[in-house]
Amino acid sequence: MNSVASATGTSASASTSAATSATVDYNQFLQLLIAEIKNQDPTSPTDPTQYMSQLASFSSVEQQVKTNSTLDALLATQAGTLIGKTATSADGTINGVITSVTTSAGGDVTATLKDGSTITLGSGVTISAT
Repeated sequence: MNSVASATGTSASASTSAATSATVDYNQFLQLLIAEIKNQDPTSPTDPTQYMSQLASFSSVEQQVKTNSTLDALLATQAGTLIGKTATSADGTINGVITSVTTSAGGDVTATLKDGSTITLGSGVTISAT
C-alpha cells in the first residue's frame, strides 16, 4: 500500500508498486533483447523484421510505464483533496474526518479517519465538506 497524503505532513508520496512491477518487466525486456543480440550466431543473423517487432514491443512497454506513472500521479493528487473532508460509509456506521488516504496496487483507496478507523472508498461512500 502507498501513502498518498497526510493531514499532519506537508508532502505527499506518490510511489506505487504497480509502477515498480511495470519497471521490472521493462528492465527484463531490455536484458533479454541485449542477451539475444550478444548471443546471436554471426553466420545466421536475426531477421531485421524481428528486431523491428521487438523494438515496437519495447516502445509499447515504455509507453505503458509512462502512462501508469501519470495515472498514479493523478490519483495521488485527487486523493489528496479528500484530506479534511468527512467520509460516511454506505450503511452509516462509519463516519469521520479523513486524515490520510492510502492506495493499493490493485487501485483500492482506503481513507484513515481522525479516530483511527479506516474506510474503503467506493460505491455508496459519501464524502462531504466538514
